[in-house]
Amino acid sequence: MIGIVSYGSYIPKYRIRVEEIARVWGEDAKKIRGGLGVHEKSVPDVDEDAATIAVEAAREAIARAKIDPRDVGAVFVGSESHPYAVKPTATIVGEAVGLGNEYFSADLEFACKAGTAGMQICYAMVKSDMIKYGLAIGSDTSQARPGDALEYAAAAGGAAFVIGKNPIAEIEATYSFTSDTPDFWRRDLQPYPSHGGRFTGLPAYFRHVTSAAKGLMDKYGYNADDFDYAVFHMPNAKFPVRAARMLGFSTEKISQGLVVRAIGNTYSGSSLLGLCATLDVAEPDERILLVSFGSGAGSDAFAIRVTDRITDFPRSPTVWEKIERKVYVDYAIYLKHRRKIKA
Repeated sequence: MIGIVSYGSYIPKYRIRVEEIARVWGEDAKKIRGGLGVHEKSVPDVDEDAATIAVEAAREAIARAKIDPRDVGAVFVGSESHPYAVKPTATIVGEAVGLGNEYFSADLEFACKAGTAGMQICYAMVKSDMIKYGLAIGSDTSQARPGDALEYAAAAGGAAFVIGKNPIAEIEATYSFTSDTPDFWRRDLQPYPSHGGRFTGLPAYFRHVTSAAKGLMDKYGYNADDFDYAVFHMPNAKFPVRAARMLGFSTEKISQGLVVRAIGNTYSGSSLLGLCATLDVAEPDERILLVSFGSGAGSDAFAIRVTDRITDFPRSPTVWEKIERKVYVDYAIYLKHRRKIKA
């Protein structure tokens, strides 16, 4: 069996409420909450970025796995907010967690699904016996132009997964669906992304998420009843609920991983944090459907079966416990933390 040997997560402690953002821009907070289903979002500290978040998540994952970090033969960091344009985040992580010097590394970019792409690469490398363990990370401090609709949800956080043999959760199957759909983009040297408005729902998010999920189930013989939990990428709280309904999943099956309401959209960390939250409570032989989404556009789907090894796995502090550790900031402090105030 090959799959998730360990996992770790990191969520900044700072939060800003939707009401505070709406107050500044003269918007109706109740209408925004109703439209997005997001009540507040995480905000990175002034010294936090995608690299520091990735390091913290990776440290927790390796510590929980109780493995020698030098046995990790590859590290991939997926993000759309890498701190350097030319200088890999993956090597920062490798150095910080003590991987030594004999490992393969690369930064990945595919909007919000770059972390799951790293999981697929690590899975393939372990399966081919190229490496013993691989480290796949999704980490972001997502950008949003002040006053843009994205600002109400664009958040910060990340998750890391050690992929290897004898896992706590076996990756039974994976499937991807991809097309050239320009629903969201950020050009070189531009600080904030642009988006196609409602075009981001259809044909972008819903087409790719449902096609990847259906493709996986059709190819490998699954149906919605075979899964105890489902986790979908969470740009807001409305889209994953609708996607679940389209695919035949009840709200109960996605509620454990629906962290977006409390921390916003953590981009590359979004579906992965939902998976971590689900693994926090999953029992042996329960099965999880994971479907990421990245604008541009593509989705990776996974069928994951929890194994007996999870009963001895240290799952505390859980994702939801970390979510409850929070300090609220006002809009001015939020701007300072996000470095949106230009001299």
